[in-house]
Amino acid sequence: MPDGGKLTPELLAQAAKIASSTIHEAAGRIGALPSAIKAVAPGMRICGPAFPVKGPPLDNLALHFGIDEAQPGDVIIADVGGHYEGGYFGEVMCTSARARKLGGLVIDGCVRDGAELAEMGWPVFARGLAMRGTLKDLNGDLRINERIAIGEAIIEPGDLVVGDTDGVVVIPKAMAAAVIEASITREANEAETMEILRKGETTLVKMRGWTR
Repeated sequence: MPDGGKLTPELLAQAAKIASSTIHEAAGRIGALPSAIKAVAPGMRICGPAFPVKGPPLDNLALHFGIDEAQPGDVIIADVGGHYEGGYFGEVMCTSARARKLGGLVIDGCVRDGAELAEMGWPVFARGLAMRGTLKDLNGDLRINERIAIGEAIIEPGDLVVGDTDGVVVIPKAMAAAVIEASITREANEAETMEILRKGETTLVKMRGWTR
């Protein structure tokens, strides 16, 4: 990819059509975020370059900075310091993020206003819903568009983020082109496999190379 590994519109368009689980497998089983992080409404899908933010527990100021500084299409990925029982994001912030044409939010924590977020349709992936309010400490330890870690995944600015019903995967931007190509090949192989299975063969036959 040009520009030091920057995700191109063409690559993002390809990635948006591929399941998160396929990308995870094609990448060598890396990049999966904790399984508790799921779409807040059925059918939501997310795909775009990562804009990582991190803030202290029960403080959502980092998210406000993220919405202000991220570019159209960017996916804000938020680490909230391991304190999940807070509503770090809701209808008001979503209104702003959607108007700025950001690509979505992935947060290792909870959000609020679940019904409103579902109706708005802007993609939000979170651990769940929580009504507890949060603070904004200007002196807090904030990281804006810097490397963060969520679960076993290390997330750098500009990495590829894909999320759907199965969960969220993050792939290093330098690997993205090769992983997307491998994902497309994997999907083609799976389609061929399913065509054979429709004829009455079993998955065990596939493991034996389709020979008995």
